[in-house]
Amino acid sequence: MLQWPDNFPDWLSLDWFSPTTLLGLEWERPFFLYLLLLVPVFFIVRNFLKLKLRRKTDVAFFESKPVRHWSSYLRFIPDVLFAISLILIIIALARPQKTSEQVEQYAEGIDIMLILDTSGSMELKDFKPNRLEAAKKVAENFIKGRFQDRIGLVVFAGDAYSLTPLTTDYDLLRANLQTVKLGMIPNDGTAIGSALAVGINRMRESKAKSKVAILISDGENTAGSLDPSIAAKMAYAFGIKIYTIGIGADGTVPYGFDPFGNQTYVETRLDETNLRQIAEASEGSFYRAENQNALQQIFKNIDKLEKVAIKETRYRNTQEYYQVYLRFAIVFFLGWLFTKNTFLTNALED
Repeated sequence: MLQWPDNFPDWLSLDWFSPTTLLGLEWERPFFLYLLLLVPVFFIVRNFLKLKLRRKTDVAFFESKPVRHWSSYLRFIPDVLFAISLILIIIALARPQKTSEQVEQYAEGIDIMLILDTSGSMELKDFKPNRLEAAKKVAENFIKGRFQDRIGLVVFAGDAYSLTPLTTDYDLLRANLQTVKLGMIPNDGTAIGSALAVGINRMRESKAKSKVAILISDGENTAGSLDPSIAAKMAYAFGIKIYTIGIGADGTVPYGFDPFGNQTYVETRLDETNLRQIAEASEGSFYRAENQNALQQIFKNIDKLEKVAIKETRYRNTQEYYQVYLRFAIVFFLGWLFTKNTFLTNALED
């Protein structure tokens, strides 16, 4: 037995002829609907020929004004029933149906560890509002563009901590990213080697097809007990590729305001050598971001490089509704057969 969706009426309901229902249907053979225009033409031609060919009896009547009686309209009932049955047959031939489509996406996700510098120098304002907030914003946009990838977060200054393990819970990841702030790690400095070690430890047992660490820092290694070059070799041994991003412009950059409200400036220069060596040792890449646009473009490039193919499976469920209109057509056709040879067709014409 044909099962109707919850939003469709039973076949005996007149709701099948409501504009909402008809507009919600799809038509397998919509060209049949043009035949609906021929239905009135058929009856006009038929009645014209019937009038012309009908035999007339020469009978003289007294001259009088004819009076139309309501019963004379009964003769149209069989034609109306037949016309409705024709219209319903045409609708059934057009194959009304409803298709629901379910799409399942699947991808062998990769593992990505974001390693973010929160040292004091990330407060410099050559990025708006500062280097750390600019890096957080771009990292959040990067997270939005991933699908089925496990992403984790490590923050560091003089010490390094795993803030979020590898996860596909992107809401949790973004929430934790928003909690990252300057001074959250009391021990200031730049422990790049320790940060890489924490990230590697989180990823070393991963079975992902590809493993990536993205290190964002604006300084050289000044803290921690592990040399960054050794950490990079460890990453390579575990199949982890490191992308290093040196953030910040060289030269005089705004830092903050003095007690009198005047803008203060500091001299800064990024030591690229260490970051380049880390990337090369792990077969990754080094990028330099001197402004926010450059930082955004770098993340876009990494996003393109570390994409996996997304497999898509579509399930189509099509339900046919021509039976509904065909049943109605049969009902009206039987009504026509029943009435066409009764007194209704013999009702007097004016």
